Amino acid sequence: MSALLVGFAAPLHAQERADAAVKEEEAQAGQIPVIIVTATKREQTLQETPVAVSVVGAEDIERAEIQDLNDLQTLVPSLAVRQGQTSGNTTFFIRGFGNGQNAIGLEPSVGVFIDGVYRSRSAAAISDLPNLERVEVLRGPQSTLFGKNASAGVISVTTRKPQFELGGAVEASIGNYDLRRFDAFVTGPLTEKLAASLSGNYNRRDGFFEDLGTGADYNQRDRWGVRGDILWKPSGDISFRLIADYDKIDELCCGATNLVEGATGANIRAIGGRVVSEDPFSYTVFYDVAPANKIENAGVSLQGDFNLGFAALTSITAFRSNTNESNFDADVTDLSLFGAVSQQSEIETFTQEIRLQSVGKGNLIEWTLGGYYFDERLNVGNQIINGADYRPYLDSLVGSPQVLLNLTNLITQSTGTAPPMLGGAGQGLTDNSRQDNTAWSIFGTVDLNITDRLTATFGISHTEDEKTVSLNAVSTEALSNQNLDQLGYAASLSQLLVGRGVNPTNPAQVGAFIQTNPQIYAQLQQQALAVARGPNNPFNALRALQPFPAFLGYPNAVEDGRSNDNSTDFTARLAYEVTDNLNVYASYATGFKATSWNLSRQSRPFPTDYTAGNPVFDRFTQRPVYSTPPSPITNAGLNLVNLLPGTRFAGPEDSEVYEFGLKASFSRLSFNVTVFDQTIKNFQTNVFTDNGFVLANAAEQSTFGVEFDFLWKPYAGLTLTGGATFLDPVYDSFPNFGNGIDVSGQQPQGIAKTQFSLGGNYGFTIGRLDAFVRADWQHIGDSPFVDNPAEQAVIDAAGYTRAQNLVNASLGVRTPGGIGVSLWARNLFNDQYLVFASPTVLQAGSFSGAPGQPRTFGATLRKSF
Repeated sequence: MSALLVGFAAPLHAQERADAAVKEEEAQAGQIPVIIVTATKREQTLQETPVAVSVVGAEDIERAEIQDLNDLQTLVPSLAVRQGQTSGNTTFFIRGFGNGQNAIGLEPSVGVFIDGVYRSRSAAAISDLPNLERVEVLRGPQSTLFGKNASAGVISVTTRKPQFELGGAVEASIGNYDLRRFDAFVTGPLTEKLAASLSGNYNRRDGFFEDLGTGADYNQRDRWGVRGDILWKPSGDISFRLIADYDKIDELCCGATNLVEGATGANIRAIGGRVVSEDPFSYTVFYDVAPANKIENAGVSLQGDFNLGFAALTSITAFRSNTNESNFDADVTDLSLFGAVSQQSEIETFTQEIRLQSVGKGNLIEWTLGGYYFDERLNVGNQIINGADYRPYLDSLVGSPQVLLNLTNLITQSTGTAPPMLGGAGQGLTDNSRQDNTAWSIFGTVDLNITDRLTATFGISHTEDEKTVSLNAVSTEALSNQNLDQLGYAASLSQLLVGRGVNPTNPAQVGAFIQTNPQIYAQLQQQALAVARGPNNPFNALRALQPFPAFLGYPNAVEDGRSNDNSTDFTARLAYEVTDNLNVYASYATGFKATSWNLSRQSRPFPTDYTAGNPVFDRFTQRPVYSTPPSPITNAGLNLVNLLPGTRFAGPEDSEVYEFGLKASFSRLSFNVTVFDQTIKNFQTNVFTDNGFVLANAAEQSTFGVEFDFLWKPYAGLTLTGGATFLDPVYDSFPNFGNGIDVSGQQPQGIAKTQFSLGGNYGFTIGRLDAFVRADWQHIGDSPFVDNPAEQAVIDAAGYTRAQNLVNASLGVRTPGGIGVSLWARNLFNDQYLVFASPTVLQAGSFSGAPGQPRTFGATLRKSF
C-alpha cells in the first residue's frame, strides 16, 4: 500500500474533486466530514449506521504509515493483530475473540473481505494493501450478512475504483534496516465508458533479528505485488468491475528466541549447542535452520451492479489461490535437533455472492435478500525430521549413550531384528491432508421505518457447511514407534527369571521352567506386567521422547472424515434518532462458525472412538498378557502402538451478543459509546503440546465490554481522535483444556482487559506549502501468554509482559505541484513487549517467544498527478 501523505492523493474524478472541495471547506471551518460506510451492505453515513463499526479512511492510513493489516490495530482500539513464527501465521482479534493461528485447518472467527471477496486464511490477507478508500472493522457477530466465519467480527477493505480522469502517483521510501519501498499507480479512461487502473508495489527491508552464528538477519520484508482494475459502465444503470491481482512474499521470518531456560539448557550446551538465553530484546539468536516463508496470492473477481428500478442487484464472483511454504527452527538453538519443521499448503477458493436490495431511502420498508456460495480445496503437507544432533541430545537427556544402546539390544533380543538407530538423523514424521469445503447461505434483512426517527431491523440467514477431509502420515521415528510397555515387560520378566535361577537368553531353559512351574510363571507374568504398565517401568523416562509415533489416518472404517453443519442466525435491532445529532440503538445478534479440522500430526481419534492401551505379549509363550481395551477403532483392527486419543476437529461454535450503542455527531465533535455482552459457545481454540497444537472447544467464553471512541476538531487544522476498550473476558466453562486441567473462570490468553488509542493531526501552511504533523499512541494491556496456569506461572516469574505502549509519528510537506516529502517513525520510543510465548519443543522447562518490532523510521518522497 502506498505510504501517501496527508491530502497528497490528487482527486481523480470530477465528483471526487467536488467532494474534496466540500471536505476542504468543512476542514477549514473545523467541521467533521460525513463518513460513508457499507457495514449493513448498503451505503449509509457512519452516524446513522446502527452497528458497532470503526472506520479508518485513506487519509488516516496514509498519514499513520499503515502498511498492512498488521499495523491497523494502532488506529482501532478493539482490534488486535498477532503474528506467530511465520509470516502467514497471523491472527486477528476483535473484542478479544479470534483464532486461526498455528493451525491451517482452524478457520478464523474474524472474516477478512477485500472488495467484497472473502479471504479464507490470514496468509491471503497480509500483503501490502492496495490503493485504499477505507477499512471498516465491524465488531461482534456478523454472520447474518457476511456469512461464513464472521462469528467474532469482520474486517472489510474497500479500494478505490478506476477513474474517468487521468491521474496517478509514484512514491519511494527509504528507512532504517535498509528499507526500500516503491509504489506506483495510474488510472484513467480507456473509452467514454471504460476506465482502468494499474498499480504495483515493492517492499524490501533487512531484518531486525541477527543470527550470531551465520550472520543472517530475520524478520525482514521482501514482498511485491501488482493489481489491475477495470471499470465498465455501459449505461447509467449498469456497471462491471473486474479486478486481478498477484503478490508474492519471499522472506526470512520470523525470529523466536529463548525466554526461559529450563534444565534442558544444560543438555543443549553439553553437546556443543549455543543459545541466546533469556535476552529476547537483544534481537539475537543462534539458529541452524533459517525461518523461511514463501507465499503467493493471486485472484480475479468480477462485480456487476444493476439498477432494476425497483431494486439494485449486485453479483460478486471471485476465484483466488494461495500457496504457502514455511520452515522454522523449532528448538531456537544452533544444534540440528530438527533438520526441518516445515509446512506447504495450496488453497483454491471460489466464491459467489448475489444480493438484491431495495432502492431509495425513507420508505416504510427497506430490504435486502441474498445468497452466498463458497467452494474451497485445501492441500497441506507437514514435515518434522530429526537432525544430526537429535540422538546426542537424547543421550544427554537420559544421562548416558548406554541407555539407548541397551534398549536397542533389548529390542533385538526380543524381536530377533535390530531396529534402526533410535533417534537417528533423517527419521521423523511426514503428513499430507486434503480438505474439500463447500458452503452456502441465504440471507435477508428488513428495515421497518416505524417513524422518521424509529427503525426496527430484522435479519435472518441460514448456512450449510460441509467438509470432506483426509489425513495420512508416515512416521519413521524409530524410538517413537517402540512399545515401552512391551519392552518394560520383557526387561522385568528377565530380571524375575534370573531371580529364579533361569537364564532368559536360553529359550530351552525358560520353556522347561514354564512347563514345570506354570502357576509360578503366571505370577511372574503378572508381576512383570504390573511393572511395565506402572510407575516403575525402567523406560518411563523415554515416553516424553516419543513425539512422533505411528499415525492413524482417516477416513478409515470408524472415522469418515466428514462434517456437515448448519445454522440459522438472527439479528434484531431497534434504532432511534433522538435528535439530528444523537442516535441510540439496541441489538441482539447471533453468529456461527463451522467445524474446523486439525490437519496436522496432532490429530488423534476422539475418546469415544478409541481407548488407549499398548498390547503386551509374552515372547516365550507367544500369548498376549494384556490387550488393548475394546473400542470402535480397536475392534476394527486399527489400533497402533502408542496411539492416544485426542481430537480430530473442533466442533462448530455459536456466538451471540447483546449490544447497546450511542452515536453522537456535532459540527466539531463526534463520539460513540457501545456496551455489549458477547458469548461464544464451543469456542474453537488450539492447545500447545510438546510438538504441535491440538484443537479443542472451550464450552463457553464470554466478554462484557465497553467501547468508546471520539473525533474532535477543536479548531481548524487540528484533529484529535481516540478510543478505549474495557473488557472482562473469561472462560465461563473450559473443563477439558487438556491433561486433566480445568481453566474455567480464567482470563483467556491473549485478551487484554484494556486497550486505548489517542492521536492528533495538525495541518497548516508554510508559504505555498501544505504541511502536517501527526502522532498517535496505542496501549494494549497485559494478558496471559498461555492458558495452562503452571506454564503461565513460569513466564510470570520471569517478568515478561504483553503490554504495549506504541507511539508513532510523522510530518510532511507538499508543494502545489503535487510533490510531497514526509518523515515518519513507528514505535518511536522503542517500547519492548512480547508478541507470544510458548513451551519450547522437546526442551522441558524452557519457553520461547518473540519480541515486538523495534523502532523503525524513514522518509517518503511522492509525486502525484
